[in-house]
Amino acid sequence: MKYKSMQKSSKVLLTFASLLLVLTAAAIYFSSTVFLQLLIAFALAYILNPAVAFLELRGIKRLYGILIVFTAAMVVCAGFAVFMITSISGEFSNMQLNLPAYAQHLYEITPSAIKEYLSIETPDKLALRMSELLQQARTAAPDLLKPVLAFLQKALTSTISVILALLGYLIIPIYLFYMLFDLPQLKVFVESFIPERFRSAYTEKMAEVDTVLSGFVRGQLSVCAILALLYSVGLYFIGIDLAIAIGTLAGVAFIIPYVGTIIGICLSVVMALLKFNDILHPLLCLGWFGLVQALEGMIITPKVVGNTVGLHPLVAIVALLIGGQLFGIIGMLLAVPVTAVMQVFLRSLADYYRGSEFFRGA
Repeated sequence: MKYKSMQKSSKVLLTFASLLLVLTAAAIYFSSTVFLQLLIAFALAYILNPAVAFLELRGIKRLYGILIVFTAAMVVCAGFAVFMITSISGEFSNMQLNLPAYAQHLYEITPSAIKEYLSIETPDKLALRMSELLQQARTAAPDLLKPVLAFLQKALTSTISVILALLGYLIIPIYLFYMLFDLPQLKVFVESFIPERFRSAYTEKMAEVDTVLSGFVRGQLSVCAILALLYSVGLYFIGIDLAIAIGTLAGVAFIIPYVGTIIGICLSVVMALLKFNDILHPLLCLGWFGLVQALEGMIITPKVVGNTVGLHPLVAIVALLIGGQLFGIIGMLLAVPVTAVMQVFLRSLADYYRGSEFFRGA
């Protein structure tokens, strides 16, 4: 009788859990914007929590530790933004000085029909056209913002969802603050729902998941920063214009594995062809990206990320393609960490299977 009662209770709990899972999935699907905001805040919390925990161990209250870390992060981001704006602005100025040479090289390889169609019968006209395009690129941001702001202004007067979406992005720091502040209590709260007999197994698996996620998030960001520095330095010494801009873009885009390398190779090779009009400098760019990619695979990622994620490169590529096919850019961003977390549970399932009576033939 007691066994039947327990069995019935288990069925009710399983049904309730399944229903709750379906409702959660539906809420995420229909509130993807809010989910993305929470995801950004969660990733930032994962990045900053070790610093907050370190200060807490040193006797600083968690609230004050969060404020210190927030301030330090804002100072670092502001300094990085100033450096990037100054560097890229200087690179654009240098590129403008080299436009006549670019125009000459491009004019020599452009077919006659295209020259006539674009009214660039001489290298000087092509240089003038390229200078105009470069100037437009430098001033495009404010002009592009005008229609966007006009659209938002119109949408804000009629669509409450747009207001909520914008508000959600503006209050990401608030999400982040509460996630950091309540993270210890949240862990205790979730653990309180785990039956005592399963709590040790739950703690062990959550520790593995935490190691995988923290290793990927913090490690991948560190790898991106190192790659951005290496790419920029190498392209600068090769003599590529916009070296810092291209190197930084390639490093940042490496948050989606391999994408940054492809972008960096394409842009640097094009710039090398325009500036030097030879085969040596494009080959130097290819060689540098190949060398840095080899260092990333053999030294940088193993040292920085370690074996916490432990995905085979082929598995990572397939996960990226599937994630991109199903959910676009967000899917590509989440593909590797989600696959790594799934691997934790699949490994446990494999261990359980190998220890089962069916596998051992008992």
